[in-house]
Amino acid sequence: MKINQVLYVYTDGGARGNPGPAAIGVVISKAHNEQDGSIITRFGRRVGETTNNVAEYRAVIAALEFIATQKLPCQRINFFLDSQLVVSQLTGEFKIKQPHLRTLVDSVHALVRRLGTEVSFTHVSRSRNKHADELVNQALDDPDMTASA
Repeated sequence: MKINQVLYVYTDGGARGNPGPAAIGVVISKAHNEQDGSIITRFGRRVGETTNNVAEYRAVIAALEFIATQKLPCQRINFFLDSQLVVSQLTGEFKIKQPHLRTLVDSVHALVRRLGTEVSFTHVSRSRNKHADELVNQALDDPDMTASA
């Protein structure tokens, strides 16, 4: 990958019961439209019993940790989430009232600083985030599964 590479990261988190069994889905691609051959990784996994919002944050954190661990060279990371609340909290548009969510936001910001790259967070419709959403549902439907490709 070139150093001027832009990564496109689609993340989703969900819980059945809210709180309830929860899972995350992550798709990291070299192209905005997830063309064949552009997907670097995709994975889904359960994250215990929690809320939708916590699962959404854990998906962002898992993606950033993957990028850091794999040392993926990139100039910019564009995140796409279908949670308006999480995007607005990460960008500073909304206040964070719950201390447990503040801790997760702080973790995201620490990982971004560690990577030392530009990062953006954009809200998209659920239909534009369908691959990450599918990974969440696969992980929730099969408790023994950790989906990846």
